[in-house]
Amino acid sequence: MFLTAMGASLTVGAMAIAVRSLAGTGPAAASTSAGKPEVMVWKSPTCGCCGGWVDHMRAAGFPVTVQEVDDVEPVKARLGVPVRLQSCHTALVGGYALEGHVPADSVQRLLRERPAAVGLAVPGMPQGSPGMETGVKDPYDVVLFGGAGGDNVFERR
Repeated sequence: MFLTAMGASLTVGAMAIAVRSLAGTGPAAASTSAGKPEVMVWKSPTCGCCGGWVDHMRAAGFPVTVQEVDDVEPVKARLGVPVRLQSCHTALVGGYALEGHVPADSVQRLLRERPAAVGLAVPGMPQGSPGMETGVKDPYDVVLFGGAGGDNVFERR
């Protein structure tokens, strides 16, 4: 059992290093004078809610670069986002993958705590999440994925 757990930990660590390598980030990630690293976002040019999430991240002080692509699926696959957690847009910040409408304060906590994981996801497109403000607020989970213990609820909203 110890060897299985050790193997899982090594796999997770290797995945996190691979994600950081793809991003060209890591401990020395580019940051602004406010100390927040750049968020690279891949989204469809026709998705308005993705633009709302980008505005949310910028309002929280994150510098954001947007890459509009016709097909975001290859980016999701390259960054290790499981199909069961996918949403409309994918981002990379500080070596972590972000999937969907992840709140900026959850991202700040992720970057502060630096867990051994691939990233955070808000599966689907829950009403009331950043970029999905419609006056309706559905409860949703922010999921930490790619860690040794599998997917875990990082925060409940």
